[in-house]
Amino acid sequence: MVQDKQEQNGGEALQEDFDSLQKTLEQEKARAEDNLNNFKRAQADFINYKRRTDLEKMESVGLGKSLAFLAILPVLDDYSRALAAVPEHLAGESWVQGMALIEKKFRQLLAREGVTPMKTVGEHFDPGLHEAVLRCAGEEGIIVEELMAGYMFKDKVLRQAQVKVSCEDIS
Repeated sequence: MVQDKQEQNGGEALQEDFDSLQKTLEQEKARAEDNLNNFKRAQADFINYKRRTDLEKMESVGLGKSLAFLAILPVLDDYSRALAAVPEHLAGESWVQGMALIEKKFRQLLAREGVTPMKTVGEHFDPGLHEAVLRCAGEEGIIVEELMAGYMFKDKVLRQAQVKVSCEDIS
């Protein structure tokens, strides 16, 4: 009988140990799952951080480029005006043709970098793209003359075009 009680107490102790171990195992599984979820969250946060910093870096480079292009455009404008003012009898001179080639290369370089001139004459006036400097009689809202070229850098306005816009009622 004593032996039966010892076996019974031993069995109960084993059951308690088993229950305790099972409870500990479940707690450790829960901790491991929490750790895994925290790791996954941290990994996702890092990926998002990396994307964000890469995007910010690209935007910074784009801003720097656009500021440089914006500073260069007045030189291109002056160059174009100078070529347009060359008298006809000098247009065939080799130095004038050389200057025209330089202007063409300059425009090609800007185009390769994503800087393109806006289409203006004959287009509808858009205050986001154009700055109305003059107006004249004609069909409402049509650009009739470009006074200063406007440029886009990739998909953003780099410089608005200064234009002359027609209006139906000009008083």
